[in-house]
Amino acid sequence: MSEKRKTIEDQLYYVTLTVVGWIDVFTRKEYVYEIINNLKYCQQNKGLEIYAYVIMSNHIHLIARMNNGSKLGELLRDFKSYTAKQIIKMIEDN
Repeated sequence: MSEKRKTIEDQLYYVTLTVVGWIDVFTRKEYVYEIINNLKYCQQNKGLEIYAYVIMSNHIHLIARMNNGSKLGELLRDFKSYTAKQIIKMIEDN
């Protein structure tokens, strides 16, 4: 693993999550609500502490850390995977 991708426990991180191809997905409120609900779930059940966030039309910025000794990278991997599947399903159903 590169030094760039390693995280240290109990540290704050500035995280940017982008949409593939920078497509403007978060212009619809339903998709934004899905992101917010999934972030809340991670806060309540996975130990994610969010200090600030902003959802732009095609990316998200977070200032966050893990409060339970878990790895932030693993949580973000699971968050992105689950959320992407949910939003793709929502788009297909529209």
